[in-house]
Amino acid sequence: MKHPNNQFEEKMIKDIFFTQLSDMIFIMKVDSEKKFRYAFANEKAYEHANLTQEDMGKSLEEVLPEDRASHLYHYYNQVINTGEVIVYSDDIEDQDGQKRSFESRLNGIKDHEGKISYIVSITRDITSTVIEKKQLMESKEIYQSLIVHNLDAILSVNEKGRILNANPASQKLLGWGHEDLVDRSIYDFIDKDGVSKIYGVMEKTLEGEPQEISDCTFFGMSNRKINTQLKTVPIIVHEHVVGIYVIIRDLTEKLQNTEKIHYMAMHDHLTGLWNRKALMEHMQNEIINSKKINRNFAILYMDIDRFKYFNDTLGHQAGDLLLKETADRLLNLKATGFRVYRLGGDEFVVLLAEREKWEVQKFAQSILDLFHVPYNINVQDYYVTPSIGISLFPTDGHDTETLIKNADSALLQVKEKGKGHFRFYRSDMNEAFPNYILMESHLRKAIDMNEFVMHYQPQVHLKTGKIKTFEALLRWQNRKFGNVPPGQFIPLAEETGLIIPIGEWVIHSVCQQLANWREKGHQDIRIAVNISPKQFLQSNLPEVIQQALIENQLPASSLEIEITEGAMEDTRAALSMLQRLKELGVIISVDDFGTGYSSLNYLKSFPIDILKIDQSFVREIQINEKDAAITKTIIHLAHNLGMEVIAEGVEEKDQVQFLVSVECQKAQGYYFSRPVTAEEIEQKVLYA
Repeated sequence: MKHPNNQFEEKMIKDIFFTQLSDMIFIMKVDSEKKFRYAFANEKAYEHANLTQEDMGKSLEEVLPEDRASHLYHYYNQVINTGEVIVYSDDIEDQDGQKRSFESRLNGIKDHEGKISYIVSITRDITSTVIEKKQLMESKEIYQSLIVHNLDAILSVNEKGRILNANPASQKLLGWGHEDLVDRSIYDFIDKDGVSKIYGVMEKTLEGEPQEISDCTFFGMSNRKINTQLKTVPIIVHEHVVGIYVIIRDLTEKLQNTEKIHYMAMHDHLTGLWNRKALMEHMQNEIINSKKINRNFAILYMDIDRFKYFNDTLGHQAGDLLLKETADRLLNLKATGFRVYRLGGDEFVVLLAEREKWEVQKFAQSILDLFHVPYNINVQDYYVTPSIGISLFPTDGHDTETLIKNADSALLQVKEKGKGHFRFYRSDMNEAFPNYILMESHLRKAIDMNEFVMHYQPQVHLKTGKIKTFEALLRWQNRKFGNVPPGQFIPLAEETGLIIPIGEWVIHSVCQQLANWREKGHQDIRIAVNISPKQFLQSNLPEVIQQALIENQLPASSLEIEITEGAMEDTRAALSMLQRLKELGVIISVDDFGTGYSSLNYLKSFPIDILKIDQSFVREIQINEKDAAITKTIIHLAHNLGMEVIAEGVEEKDQVQFLVSVECQKAQGYYFSRPVTAEEIEQKVLYA
């Protein structure tokens, strides 16, 4: 009879095995025919194999499906044949149809004769472990893919900078194989001047802070220089930094392309000389430096006499050869401290630093001497001469525009006095200009020479500060006269009748700009175009405007036609024209209101949308009570007639405050912005 304590222990152990263990336990008896019969199974085993008490004593094939029984026989026989512990894994669908993974461990139990009479199978559900391993493997593969297939070079280094691993991109970048890179110091591949900087970066990274260097020079095989951007990322394991990932992006080609683009942007494509853009930058720098050390410099503006005749007679190819040869001669002058620029056509500029006037004179003479030698073009000698105008800093100007303009003025004097020599600028030269006969000749060619450019002045809504309307203003950048003020060339254009083709060019140019801005998403912009009195009387004006609108697919409401009061003196003709324009759907405004015809009758009769208060009233509205009263009256009158009001020439904050107080809708003037190019409007207004 068993002792009560032994019975209790036996019961406890049996209870643990049968009900408490999460593993499945099967004890299989090996009979004389080497069949495996169920001798014992715990509760988990019953549940897993869908067993009942009646299955105890039955063989595998009697309890399980044939394929499953055959599968298990294979492993059980291995235990019998080898006497070793056999471990295998299975994937089995559970009752819910979910695939689960199990690992079984088979262990043979021998009898007193040394034969295996029982086999104990312990089966464990390892589904979660398998999933975790799979996820870990996938993460590892993703990580490896990120490293291996990354287009940037990635090196993993230890805390001393020794390379532990190198991805294919780093091998390609540096030109060394993986075995050649591993265990070498990363500092072996870095420019000596940059080692201390990189060392500091690595130190900070080891403290757990990612770092970045925008410009770092590496050296690859054969001492090949590589311009790179470098990033470092700490490798953190169990909250400790155990190494660093060094990510290297090759910028060599990008920098080369950038340098090439910069070269092209700053150089003349025909001669290789610096261009106008470079001249402006260099002059600005020279002005700053010259002011600091109180020194002079000179601008020599040169062109080739009768070049057009030469070009037209011998052809453009010969003309290009002459220009190239001229550039070479200028570059080979026996002097120091000068730069040569080609502005276009046959125009060259020399920037001569740190020279007194007598030295500039000597230098200019050396340029003239260059042309004593004939040009041999197509096996034929040709003699040409240059004309040179000179301005000095700071005597003849304190900014780039003035210095170039005055050098050009001196050049024009040379042309008028026989060509083939040089002349310094004198202030009295401006008194001879504008030379209206010469100016008219240039004005007639201005459109064909692409010398006109449109500037735009914003009109600011005073309550909201928004800018949706602009006034278009014509500017003339002439290759001889420079920037010609509108006050000089507009009256000349009116007098000669050139205002008609110029006005049409303006309409088409503004419509093209509107279309450009609309394509960029700015659909609600309106531009006002000034129409001269002479153009206003042209019977085909509505057709010209309509054609421009159609060609650019614009709504008529995006264009504002601005006329002066003087254009409406002939009320019958003016009313007819305004009605035709209004039928197109354009907006009509009256410019400089209050200074001209100013009949209240036409305000009632004419289809006018906007009144623009002349700047002569705005200028003194803070101090002149009459101007303030007139301005108020115009604004109230316009409001009562359902018209919009725009104040011109606003230059001071007090003027803005007054206009806001009397409910003027819009204003324009230098307080807000000067007239600027379309590019500046995009940068400072549309995308600000």
